[in-house]
Amino acid sequence: MDKQETYNYKVVRQFTVMTVIWGVVGILVGVIIAAQLLWPQLNFDIPWLTYSRLRPLHTNAVIFAFGGSALFATSYYVVQRTCQVRLFSDTLSAFTFWGWNLVIVLAAVTLPLGITTSKEYAELEWPIDILITLVWVSYAVVFFGTIVKRRVSHIYVANWFYGAFILTVAVLHVINSAALPVSATKSYSVYAGTIDAMVQWWYGHNAVGFFLTAGFLGMMYYFIPKQAERPIYSYRLSVVHFWALISTYMWAGPHHLHYTALPDWAQSVGMIFSLILLAPSWGGMINGVMTLSGAWHKLRTDPILRFLIVSLSFYGMSTFEGPMMSIKTVNALSHYTDWTIGHVHSGALGWVGLISMGAMYFLIPKVFGRDGMYSTKLIEVHFWTATIGIVLYIAAMWIAGVMQGLMWRAVNDDGTLTYSFVESLKATYPYYAVRLLGGVLYLFGMLVMTYNMFKTISGAKPAEAAVQAA
Repeated sequence: MDKQETYNYKVVRQFTVMTVIWGVVGILVGVIIAAQLLWPQLNFDIPWLTYSRLRPLHTNAVIFAFGGSALFATSYYVVQRTCQVRLFSDTLSAFTFWGWNLVIVLAAVTLPLGITTSKEYAELEWPIDILITLVWVSYAVVFFGTIVKRRVSHIYVANWFYGAFILTVAVLHVINSAALPVSATKSYSVYAGTIDAMVQWWYGHNAVGFFLTAGFLGMMYYFIPKQAERPIYSYRLSVVHFWALISTYMWAGPHHLHYTALPDWAQSVGMIFSLILLAPSWGGMINGVMTLSGAWHKLRTDPILRFLIVSLSFYGMSTFEGPMMSIKTVNALSHYTDWTIGHVHSGALGWVGLISMGAMYFLIPKVFGRDGMYSTKLIEVHFWTATIGIVLYIAAMWIAGVMQGLMWRAVNDDGTLTYSFVESLKATYPYYAVRLLGGVLYLFGMLVMTYNMFKTISGAKPAEAAVQAA
């Protein structure tokens, strides 16, 4: 080559920085609404600050701003490194960065204003949905275009997970967001009643299954072997894990609709596939953890590896708990309680959060041309505050949830309810305080990471690594 070809690290740097920034924003909003459940007056009687408007802002910021940016950053880095070529298009990759962040800003404006479809994880109205589609198609073109022009014949397993996540999220988004616009800020779903609920939770659970699982498993299959300096424990198992996971996850959505108007057979199908999911989920978790065979001692001294491995323990725990909660008799107790909130956050804070942070700690020095992070001690501080915060959060919600379920279904001899709803709320109050403490600790860890990142970046020479010859 006359001119040495380089990887496109610019877009990776941009998404990496925004991952950390959006992480702080999303978790901060979560802490605010957790405090509002303790002290409702914290909305100051301002409509834009009510719990009902800030809660979808929190979920969108954490899932799509923080989690989405982490997925963009890592997938763009991994696909270049494993294919040994530059990204397919610098222009389209830049569009994905600016377009995605515009989507997030529009969400931050419209949701507090009450402009919403009211569909869980799909609250954004139709003009923003169209922008999301354009960004996502560009993302797919860049990612798969890079794979097509790869210099190595093999497609590494992480790229299979990223690819499945990109394709499936596109299908989920387009089908669930199908709507009839009546104005620039209002539309109505093309589906009605129970069908709308079914399509919504087919989307909702697969947002978990593909956006928050498949994509992050791609992260796991690249960054754990790299940080541990060991090959993946079983490459064959990783391929089995991939096909088993993507073929079963798609069918688990109806377990969100137990004891509703959804036909009983559909509820049972969701439950059965949820239980089957336990096998591939734990297969992947074991594969990641066993990659440390012969290198367990590194956990003592390497906090980045600790982030990555502990995230897998939370992944294993959440993917055991989820199938158990999908069993109808268990769901009769857990449905609508804070147990569900504990389950969601063991996956979100423990799995998605920790593995994203570990991957960002790996990436930041690499793409900014530094030998390592500014302070390893601060990574340690972040790890322990985040982990303690997660444990406080989910333990409080588990106890509160089981207690709520038992109180709600307790009946007297004459068939009347033993407890009023207000009594269950009063009993839950102390656990909301513990949950808030857990959230504050988790937020503190994110702020420590932000400081560490900017100290690492300051004065750093951006790295433009040369593409290796095939």
